[in-house]
Formats: sequence, C-alpha cells, structure tokens
Amino acid sequence: MKKKRARNHIRFTNIVYFLVLFLFAILFVRCAYISLNKEVDGINLKSFASKRTTRHDTITAKRGTIYDVNGEALAENVYSYTLIAYLKESRGEGNYVKDKETTASSLATVINMDQESILKLLQKDVYQTEFGNAGKGLTELTKDKIVALNLDGIDFIETQKRYYPKGDFLSYTLGYARQNNEGLIQGELGLEALYDKELTGVDGFREYQKDLKGYKIAGTNEVVQEAQNGYDIYLTIDASVQFLIEQAIDNVAEKYNFDQINIAVAEAKTGKILGLATYPSFDPNKRNIENYLDPNISVAFEPGSTMKIFSYMAVMEAGRYNGEEKFKSGIFKTTDGTEIGDWKREGWGYITYDEGFAKSSNVGVVNLISKYLSRKELLNYYKKLGFGSKTGIELANETAGKLNFKYETEVFNAGFGQGIMTTSIQYIKALTSLTNGGVLLQPYLVDKIVDSEGNVVLQNERKELERVASEATVNKMKDLMETVVQSGTGTSYKMDGYDIIAKTGTAQIASENGTGYLTGNSDVIRGFAGIYPKSDPDIIIYANVKRPRPNSPSSLASLVKEIIENMSKIRNNKVGEKIVPTEEIELSSYINKNTTTAVTALTDLGFSVVPLGGGNKVIEQYPAKNTVVTTDEKIFLITNDPSLTLPNLTGWSKKEVQVLAKLLSIPVTFQGNGYVSSTSIKEGTPVVEISSLEVVCDEKFKKVEEEIPS
Repeated sequence: MKKKRARNHIRFTNIVYFLVLFLFAILFVRCAYISLNKEVDGINLKSFASKRTTRHDTITAKRGTIYDVNGEALAENVYSYTLIAYLKESRGEGNYVKDKETTASSLATVINMDQESILKLLQKDVYQTEFGNAGKGLTELTKDKIVALNLDGIDFIETQKRYYPKGDFLSYTLGYARQNNEGLIQGELGLEALYDKELTGVDGFREYQKDLKGYKIAGTNEVVQEAQNGYDIYLTIDASVQFLIEQAIDNVAEKYNFDQINIAVAEAKTGKILGLATYPSFDPNKRNIENYLDPNISVAFEPGSTMKIFSYMAVMEAGRYNGEEKFKSGIFKTTDGTEIGDWKREGWGYITYDEGFAKSSNVGVVNLISKYLSRKELLNYYKKLGFGSKTGIELANETAGKLNFKYETEVFNAGFGQGIMTTSIQYIKALTSLTNGGVLLQPYLVDKIVDSEGNVVLQNERKELERVASEATVNKMKDLMETVVQSGTGTSYKMDGYDIIAKTGTAQIASENGTGYLTGNSDVIRGFAGIYPKSDPDIIIYANVKRPRPNSPSSLASLVKEIIENMSKIRNNKVGEKIVPTEEIELSSYINKNTTTAVTALTDLGFSVVPLGGGNKVIEQYPAKNTVVTTDEKIFLITNDPSLTLPNLTGWSKKEVQVLAKLLSIPVTFQGNGYVSSTSIKEGTPVVEISSLEVVCDEKFKKVEEEIPS
C-alpha cells in the first residue's frame, strides 16, 4: 500500500512539474512574440507605452481680436484665474506650500480672505486646495500681484471667454463666438463665423515624461511647440460713427415702436463701410437673438422710389433724357389696362421729368421707360450697378436680391422699385458711382488682417470696378437729388448749412403668401438714399424703416439728420463749424518716473491724466510710448500702489471706460448710449472687490465748444 501511495505521489509531482513547464513555455513564447512584433492584438506597443509614460498638454492659441479702424477692441478674449495651492510634499521642493503661515499672511494682502481662513485651507490633508469665491475670477492684475509674492506651491487655473466690450453694438456685423462642446471658442455668426479659421490660430503643445503620479521626471527632455495665436482683424468701421448711428436709432426706435430700422454708412470716396446698424439688435455677450439674418446683408426688400435714381440714370446713359420734356402726371394706363398712379392720384398736371423726379412721380418714370428704354436695357443697367448679385462684402449669408421683371407692368413697376428685391449694401455700392465721377467702387468692411507677429497679411484698399455713368449723368443726377431735398418729397431732410442730396422712397410690403401687398396704413418700407455733402461727397447713407407708424411721418428724417449733424462734427466737414482744436503728440515713456512729475508733464502738454493708485512711481501707462495721440484723450498711469480703487467715471465716454476696464481686467457692460451718468459700483471701491461693472449712459453727443476767438 505504501509503495502504491509513493507511486501516486511521484506521478502527481510529475504532472505538476510538466504543467508548470508547459505554462512557462507558453509564457516564454508569448514574451518572445511580443518582443519581436510591433503590434499585438491590434495594439501598437510602442505607442501604448509612450502614452502610459508621456504627458501631452495642449497650449491653447489665443483667439484674435476684432478692432475698429482706429484700433478700438470690439471683440476680444478675456482671461480670469482661479487660485490654487498644492499641499503635498511629494511634488518636490518648491512645488508645494511648505511655509503655510507665511503663505497665508501674504495671500491675505491680495485676495479678499483673512489670514486664519487661508491657513485652515492650507492645513488640509489634500493634494491641492482652492480658496472659494475669494480665489475665483481673479483679474490679470491680481494674478500678477500674487505671482510677485514668489510663493511656493501657488498656481492658477486660466479660463477664457469671448467678450464684446461694447455690448449691443455692431452686433450683426461682429456676430458672436462661444465655447463648443469641446471647450474651444468657435465663431457662429457674422465676422466671427466667416473668419473663424483666421481668428482661431493653431494650438501648440508641451510633451514630457511623467512618473506614476503624473509629475515630470527630473532630467528628461521636454518638447514644446508654441501656439500660433489667431490673426487680428481691423475693420473699416469707425466706432465713433457706429456709436452715433446707434444713438440716433435709440432716440427714435422705442418712441415710435418700429418693427425694424436698417442703416448703412460708407465713406463716399473709398467704399469703406463706416457703420452698419439694425434695430432690433442683440448683445453678443448674452446672445439674446431672435433673427439670425443680418437685415442689411442677408434680407432683400422692395426698395420703392429710391430706385428712381438708377432708372433715371439708365435713360441718361442711353442718351435719351430731356429733363425739360413734359408728361401728364396722375395716372398711366398700360396696354393691358392696368392703372399705375402717382402717390398724389390727381397728379400735378403736365410737369417736366425733372419736376417728376423731385415730386417722386411714378408716372414720370413709367413714361420715360415706355418711350426711351427697353426691358433689356433697364435690366442690364440695374445689373451693371450691382443689383441682382452679391456685392462680395466680407460677411456671411449675403443675398443677391432679385431682378425678375418680364411683362410690361412688371418692367414699369421695377422702374419705381416694386416687384424687385434689393439690399442695403447693394444701394451703398450703386451710390458710389455718384460720388466717384461715374466709377463704381467695391464696398468693403475689413481694412486689414494682422498675424500674431504684427505682420499685415491682408490690406484692403479702394477698388474701382467699372465706369457706369458719365460725368454729365453724375452731375445731372446730383442736381436732381438736390431738388428732392430743397423743394421735393425730401424737404423733411433739409438742414440749414448742410449740403444734403437724396432720394426718398416708400414701398408696400409684399404679402407672405405671395398674393399681392399688405394694405394697412403702416404696411410699408420707407427708405432714404443720400449723399453728404453734394459739393465734395464724404459719406453715403442708406436707411430704411419697416412699418413706420402713421404718427411718425418725419421719424426717419430726424434719425438721418441727427447722424449727419453729429458725423459732420467728428469728420469736420460742416461748413462754418468750428471744432475744438487738438494737437497730435507722440507719447514718451513715463514708466518708472515719479507720479507727480509724470502727471505734471502730461498736463502741461494738454492731456487729461488719470493716475490709478496712490503710489509714487508709474509702473504702467496707456497709451504706450511712441503712440501718437491727440490732446483730447485721457492718459492712464498705473502706480506702484497695489490698492487700486475705481475713479469717478461720470462724464466719461464709453471708449474711456473700456480702456480703464481693460487695464484693470474688469468686465463691463453698458446701458444706453452717450456719456456715463451712473455706475453700479461706487467711486473709491477697491478694484479687487469688483467682479463686474455696469455703466449707464444717457447723455447725447458731446457738445462742440463755442468758437475760440482768434
């Protein structure tokens, strides 16, 4: 029996031995296979190992800024910071908070938290800690102060968002950008969407070998590919002009409860767009938007009698116009029996075609077309001016409008702007022919694009397209437009001392179901196509109002006149107007100079100086040295006093408040237009306590000072 048990034990031992040997052989073969192959089970082993030991951090590119033509920021990225402290000794010397008492006392001088509360947080048995609301939303200035304390184990989490410092301002043109699902800022409307690729830039990265806890292994190489920041875009938009336009709209829109107002203003000799505005609009910061189409670019409408400018020009260019020839006004019957009437149905008897233009006679245009133009000639001339096709302006979703008239009545209706569809920007383009001796210009919105190194990668300039009218036609047309304002249908636009020429128009609103036109008293679009001044054109304005109320016959006129009056002041082209003289000076550097000395020197030069802080030395200035500025601008000097407080902003312009807010990294929003009347934060409040600032403006355009005796 014992021998049998022994044999069984030996047999079991042998089985175990051979089983272990077999498993070892399998393991050996598997290891050999793995070592001799790049991929196993579809996995690249080298890549897998690299990912396990290599850390890859993305360096996010800064989105480019959109500026007005003078370098005033209209869309920009703003940064805020969350303060964190690393507490574990395992991070290594200098990378964690070792001296907690000193760290607490130092931080208490900068953030809004007492020393004891900070110390309690630093004594927690955690890897890292934050500091509640006191450590969130820190400005760049506060961050710099903390960095200057040179504390071990202190770091920041940076966050950024797209910010529109002027709020509801040029909104449809700028559009908006916001964070997508991946946390990246992406343009979704307007210029932000059209130039998203250029603005976004290219992200960089940082790669290094990490240990099991994710820390960089000492002595190993680090690969850094710096981010390429997005391009900056400078517009032809002048923020001062845009402000005047939007201010004028605000002054009439709510009073008369309009459905819509659209205004486009261009520089007459270049085609530069100086201002584009629409009511109602939206705030890109809030994205409180209902209509995603820009009415000046993406929405076509029937223009009405403003189209008579170009119908008359077509007859003149055909060499068949005689302004002294007379026609019978009132009613015109087409060959199919359709009656086309003047707005004054009984007419004015027999009048000349020149008079017919001033009185905006539909019958006058119909007679001219029926006698002197074919359908093809009229259609081709409209197309030559750019109607029926996109202008190519640098905005997404531009519509081409519609030129679709075939039968006699349709041709006649087109002559006075019914049955065809145009856009505001097409009008601007067509009117450039009257301000450039008959040569059509390309309207444009982007002045230049600059890369992150300051190199200009695109520079737009005045571009002539083709000659569409003779000098004789231009001069005659300008004379006719002058009669409209002086004695015709546009007398409500007449301003003493202002050489305005224009054509007004009223078009019925087409029914949405395509069965004709709406018949309500307010179911019209009232338009204005104007040039100022006639003698030496400086600006072109196209404006229209949808559904003006019966009690507001001159509301569009008051709006346009306010724009022209105020624009003439800032562009210095009103005859006899005296503008307060300013001097251009190239700034020197005042950094590291005594504050009192710097303030005195700048004041002596004629500047208004805003010292920030009570320190005795200047550590930062705006504008920077070598910047050419005029003496009516404020100069900001940040001193070496960390206890910055909010100055009294009453009477400041929006631009001045925006400069201050940017210097102090304070998000600011505006209500109303004009100059500051009140603020949500009191004067003297410490800047570190301000998370946001609301400013109310209600003063009208700054008055021009009385003439200075010579």
